[in-house]
Amino acid sequence: MQPDLLDMTEQEIEIRAQRATELFKQGFNCSQAVFTSCADLYGITDEQLALRLSASFGGGIGRMRLVCGAASGMFLLAGLQNGSSTPHDNEGKMANYAYVQQLAGEFKGKYGSLICAELLGLAPKGSIDPRPAERTPEYYEKRPCSEMIAEAVRIYLRSL
Repeated sequence: MQPDLLDMTEQEIEIRAQRATELFKQGFNCSQAVFTSCADLYGITDEQLALRLSASFGGGIGRMRLVCGAASGMFLLAGLQNGSSTPHDNEGKMANYAYVQQLAGEFKGKYGSLICAELLGLAPKGSIDPRPAERTPEYYEKRPCSEMIAEAVRIYLRSL
């Protein structure tokens, strides 16, 4: 189900970007914030479902600090927009992969990386602690995540 978003205004895009930031500041992860702010465009009106579908991609995929969760949220939306749903649809797969690469290129062009650890300036660790960081005012001040979340929504919606 592809939405007709050709008439989406900059104001409507900003409302969704703001909604994503609000979700993040409520304690949801970056992927949940991006995906859930736009999932209704594809008929996913159950917010709990949208939050569960995107939950595993936060913290750079399960807090492993790999691919940024905000970018992963965009990629999940890209699958809803033009993902292939038949096993041998090579043209459809190619179109989706090209679209994901376009989105990734825009995000990386703006922030220099798609890797969570690099974006946050974190050193690689020997072991990965799955416990999420406590969400405090200091947490939000020192992290660029809110900006990246809003920008991921903008990049995605402007690409349609």
